[in-house]
Amino acid sequence: MSIADRVRVEDVTVLSNDWYVLKKTTFSFRRSDGSWQRQSRETYDRGNGATILLYDPRRRTVILTRQFRYPAFVNGHDDLLIEAPAGLLDNAEPEARIRAETEEETGFRVRKVRPIFDAFMSPGSVTERLHFFVGEYEPRDRASSGGGNAAEGEDIAVLEVGIDDALAMIGSGAIRDGKTIMLLQHAALHLLPQSMPNKETVAC
Repeated sequence: MSIADRVRVEDVTVLSNDWYVLKKTTFSFRRSDGSWQRQSRETYDRGNGATILLYDPRRRTVILTRQFRYPAFVNGHDDLLIEAPAGLLDNAEPEARIRAETEEETGFRVRKVRPIFDAFMSPGSVTERLHFFVGEYEPRDRASSGGGNAAEGEDIAVLEVGIDDALAMIGSGAIRDGKTIMLLQHAALHLLPQSMPNKETVAC
């Protein structure tokens, strides 16, 4: 049986349609025992997105960004947030979008990207499905300084970090972004697994 056969949507109300779309939906859900239960949920639809971890297998480094995120700030994170490059698809194909977003944020022109998985990042309230990619880079691949789109309020610093340092930053709380933690753990398991002396974090 499809899950669609267990859901009966009864009412949808748009609560906000400003930057993205917030809806309140009332529906009945068919429980495992066959009974129907009426429920109400709010969903925030901001579209789907893509993210990538650039890594240098020879030097065992990765490229990350650092920028201000108001939702993190208002929830107690009194610092800039360290993240992997990411962006909304805006009706583009995931690979095309992440290539453009990576160059805009970091200045690196990605030669080859590889999809690894996709995931719902906050399925209790946000509809977004995020497509995860990895791609190798070399210092010569940097075509510009990056920094993001100033007209959209972006003021992005670019970091080159040794993988061991990046993993330690998860433990210390310096890296708290979920998608970035997932990508770094994937890299530690599958891309850069051998432990070597740490490299210092430097601004690119």
